[in-house]
Amino acid sequence: MFYRECGVYKDTYAGDMAIFPIPLDRYGFTVMLILAFVAIPLWASDYFISNIMIPFYCFSLSVIGLNILAGYAGQISIGHAAFMAVGAYSALILYGRFGIPLLPSILGGGIVSGFVGIVFGLPSLRIKGFYLAIATLASQFIIQWVIVHWQWFSGGVFGTVETPDMHIFGWLLDTPVEKYYLALGWLILLTVCAKNLVRGQLGRNWQAIRDVDYAAEIIGINLYRDKLIAFAVATFYAGIAGALITFCYYGAANIEEFHVMVSFALIGMIIIGGMGTILGSFLGAGFFVLLPLFINRFMGIFMEVVPSEIRSNIESIIFGGLIVFFLIVEPYGMARLWHTIKDKLRLWPFPY
Repeated sequence: MFYRECGVYKDTYAGDMAIFPIPLDRYGFTVMLILAFVAIPLWASDYFISNIMIPFYCFSLSVIGLNILAGYAGQISIGHAAFMAVGAYSALILYGRFGIPLLPSILGGGIVSGFVGIVFGLPSLRIKGFYLAIATLASQFIIQWVIVHWQWFSGGVFGTVETPDMHIFGWLLDTPVEKYYLALGWLILLTVCAKNLVRGQLGRNWQAIRDVDYAAEIIGINLYRDKLIAFAVATFYAGIAGALITFCYYGAANIEEFHVMVSFALIGMIIIGGMGTILGSFLGAGFFVLLPLFINRFMGIFMEVVPSEIRSNIESIIFGGLIVFFLIVEPYGMARLWHTIKDKLRLWPFPY
């Protein structure tokens, strides 16, 4: 059905609910795809691809999951890194020990992490707020202890398992560009799924639960079912991210890479990027990955002026300070700036 554009608003519900409701969205997404698929693999260095882009993609996936849980469903989790570890070890076991192909193994790591997330999400049916945060924090320590002490699961000393050679349909993935495309493919697929998920009925149910849960229950929303689905989806994304960062970046599953401070960093990413937005997940993850580079460049200039005890903790100091800054000045994060621009563009050329 043909519909007329008035400003940039659509006069059909489907048009206004499109993933890219304004032309700038579509143009920006097209440019980003060209950069991701063509420009970066062709012209970026191996260091940039391996140490910046791949971690950025993997952390973005994990933050999308946490944003679905905390930003959309309003269920806080302080043990998100532990579910990344579950996905990493599960994918390695499926691929290296049972001989399942790589792509199904990564998917299996996410599924196993999702089921574990449902188990630890059960307290959300009875508690919320501070008490739920403590319950999810307990999951971090429980999962860490199991991985370190259960040798069948970890299969190595101190919970470290080396990743075997990666093959997809007989093709050996041993270059940074090939691993880059593997992470990028999963990122695009799951980002589109997440975008459609939060725009649908389930996403609206989550937002109703986040805003006023008892009112949501009154209007017929099943709190128990939808909360558990939020935990399952969020931990599924964390599991996929953990598997990808293990195969494509770390080269080994090491529980020390998924400690509690990583969970706090993931929370900081959604605060800085913007809670309740998919875009905010990318902005927060990108900020977290690029922050050490800017700090190192800055510290190289003022190395003799800054005391050594501050230099050793400067990343944590700046990251923590930025979290406080965004909580006070802009609680909706960096994504709010883009939404402000879009609101103005929606009314163009009618500014009033």
